[in-house]
Amino acid sequence: MKATLLIELLTEELPPKSLAKLGLSFREQMQKALAEAGFIAAGNAGRWFATPRRLALQFDDCLESQPDRVIEKKGPAVSSGVGADGTPTKALEGFMRSAGVEFAQLEKLNDGKAEYFVARTKKRGGRIDEYLADMVEAALKKLPVAKLMRWGAGEAQFVRPVHGLIMMLDRRTISGQVLGITSRNITRGHRFMSVGVIDIRSAGDYEETLEKQGRVIASFDKRRAMIREQLDRAAGKLTWLQDDALVDEVTALVEFPAVYEASFEPEFLAIPQECLILTMKANQKYFPLMDGAGDKSKLTHRFLLVSNMKVADPSHIITGNARVVRPRLADAKFFFETDKKTPLSARIGKLSRVVYHNKLGTQGERVDRLVKLAAAIAQRLGADVMQAERAALLAKADLVTDMVGEFPELQGIMGRYYALADGEPAAVAEAIQSHYQPRFNGDALPHGSVACAVALADKLDALIGFFGIGQIPTGDKDPFGLRRAALGVLRILMETPLPLSLPELIDDAAAGFAPELFTGDWRSASADFLKERLRHMLRDAGHDHRAVDAVLALDPARIDQIPAKLDAVKAFAALPEAEALAAANKRIVNILRKSGTEAGATVDVALLHEAAEKALFAQVTAVAPGIEAQLSAGDYAAALKALAGLRGAVDAFFDGVMVMAEDPLVRANRLALLKQLAGLMNRVADISRL
Repeated sequence: MKATLLIELLTEELPPKSLAKLGLSFREQMQKALAEAGFIAAGNAGRWFATPRRLALQFDDCLESQPDRVIEKKGPAVSSGVGADGTPTKALEGFMRSAGVEFAQLEKLNDGKAEYFVARTKKRGGRIDEYLADMVEAALKKLPVAKLMRWGAGEAQFVRPVHGLIMMLDRRTISGQVLGITSRNITRGHRFMSVGVIDIRSAGDYEETLEKQGRVIASFDKRRAMIREQLDRAAGKLTWLQDDALVDEVTALVEFPAVYEASFEPEFLAIPQECLILTMKANQKYFPLMDGAGDKSKLTHRFLLVSNMKVADPSHIITGNARVVRPRLADAKFFFETDKKTPLSARIGKLSRVVYHNKLGTQGERVDRLVKLAAAIAQRLGADVMQAERAALLAKADLVTDMVGEFPELQGIMGRYYALADGEPAAVAEAIQSHYQPRFNGDALPHGSVACAVALADKLDALIGFFGIGQIPTGDKDPFGLRRAALGVLRILMETPLPLSLPELIDDAAAGFAPELFTGDWRSASADFLKERLRHMLRDAGHDHRAVDAVLALDPARIDQIPAKLDAVKAFAALPEAEALAAANKRIVNILRKSGTEAGATVDVALLHEAAEKALFAQVTAVAPGIEAQLSAGDYAAALKALAGLRGAVDAFFDGVMVMAEDPLVRANRLALLKQLAGLMNRVADISRL
């Protein structure tokens, strides 16, 4: 008989930032355990519930007893399981004891490689009561919990103390203990709005009963949807600041959400809105209300709060929250006004007392490197070198301000405000803010040559510095954010785009460090690291992996040219000649590799004897100038298309010419021809990879 299974763990307040992860993981572990035991179907995903004080699961169509099963155990091979006299060997005897069978009960199976013994035993299905408590306890131990707690006099451990347990199948309570708590059919609802102790009469009525009697919305997803809908409605013509992470966190903090509007004094709007927004979001979990959209969106003095109490008169909740946020905003105002009294340029000296890394020096020493590197990059770009130097000099000065000390997330942002207040040029101020960009995947790129120069300098200095001292990311460990820095460099070069050579940039960055500081082959390691990040970035963008491999096989120095090369390779691959030319190119590369240094420096026309090699040389000579011109103009598609015209001559060459001729001069000349052809064919990409 199939029924609804309910499991609930009643706890003290669970960590809000990981609540959804805990609920999903609990569901995943229990679904797997129940399905493997045969109590539910493999595709039965069930439902998960998570509130600040509970984790719960429901599975419909759950069996009260497992179906009878046949347990199959694979034993030793027949050849090693039976002796010459036909009796079981020691190995087979041990297997029979572990499987609980006699020799006569064994079967033989052949898997195509060998014949082996198999023991099959029937196991009568057990009731869910026998297994459920152990399953729940085992699932809880597998949850992604960073730190466990003990409570009371027992030895039980969980992320928070547990005070209640429900295990029910329809109307029947399943007996058992989990974490020292005995299963019952009662729970508790909202701390203030509940009727009190709640009697769950049926597992299927859990969610409805908890909402009506306990004033608890058990479903995390339903609570989140309610909060979003209420935020939209309360915002009216204004816009609440979208933040998925904050919505999830607030969802994990309330059991019965109610959204109210509050406000603060308009005079606080004189502070940069980023400070106010961060204060409200990080400290109070409020949703600021904005007027306008996009870049023109401005903060208002009103905000929305998500309360855990739905009351007829919320005035005391609104005034209480407005009173609580006021000191936070006053602190931000104090920090801002105090910081402005000291120019950024006067703060630079303090950076020499801030350690960047024990091997790479202080932030002051790092700023010295950034100034030189940003200037070198700006010069390559034809940008204003003096502005790039000034922006790099001031870029880290806001790290020693009171505001950034309180809110590290505002570094760069506050630097821009303080730079403008100091009368610095707009380009310098913008570069100070945007030199951290892109901060994350999909973030905006720095705008303008000065900002790009400083942003590249910041990321390249970190990359090359840490690779130079052997601090290379391994596995999922990347304490210095070098993967993010690498992707930032690549995105800036490719998407801006910037006509810069990546190897030259690496050399510029390395010049800022003392040579004796670096160890190992840091140059190859850093280049390979950037190449792999680029490969993943391009594949994630939807480019064909063969085209990506073909282009990157040539280690292109100009990252800005890669998109055009990929488009050209894609167009070339669609041509009817592409497959044959790719195969021929692979053959040519293999021949040249095996021949070593035999190839001549140039092709000697007098040594061309066969008609096919003369024809190939003539065609290569004819198309080479045009292809060179197309490559110089960046028309890679036209260059590859021109190569397609060589297919007939290439096929005829391999059909009628013996490359490795006995005469060493002829052989060297033919290899020189192939070398010239390979050089022409592989200027855009290694087409043999196609």
